[in-house]
Amino acid sequence: LDHPLPRMVLNSTHPVPRGGTDFMTLNWEMLQNNSTRERSQMADIEWARTEDAPVREKFGGTFRVRTLWDGSNGAKAQLVEISAGGCWEGIDVHEPGPEEIYVVSGVFNDGIRDYPAGTFIHNAAGSSHVPQSKTGCTIFIFYPEG
Repeated sequence: LDHPLPRMVLNSTHPVPRGGTDFMTLNWEMLQNNSTRERSQMADIEWARTEDAPVREKFGGTFRVRTLWDGSNGAKAQLVEISAGGCWEGIDVHEPGPEEIYVVSGVFNDGIRDYPAGTFIHNAAGSSHVPQSKTGCTIFIFYPEG
């Protein structure tokens, strides 16, 4: 590296000591000194690679759904690819809880308006829409209550 590693404060209980300890050294020391509780919290982290999640096709393959996480309470996280011209068959009603959407790429349409990449949409419990895309899109969906 042509420049030293940045010095930063991780939080108020773990400031970087004066005298030259770099971030990498401090981070390693913190990991080595973590309490049992902190280690068990790290063990509770669940993750999935998109390409490893099985694909479930809907509506003749125009919707490709990858479930990335299923919670014990019915909550779930999904990545959905909608082909150009793909349209949900019927009305998508949000029950028992809300649906939260982040448009990753392309343009998503809820049957009324277009939402370009970078848009976050919160659909309240009991609301409904007709998911679709004229040009194709990828959306991340989170169902906090199933």
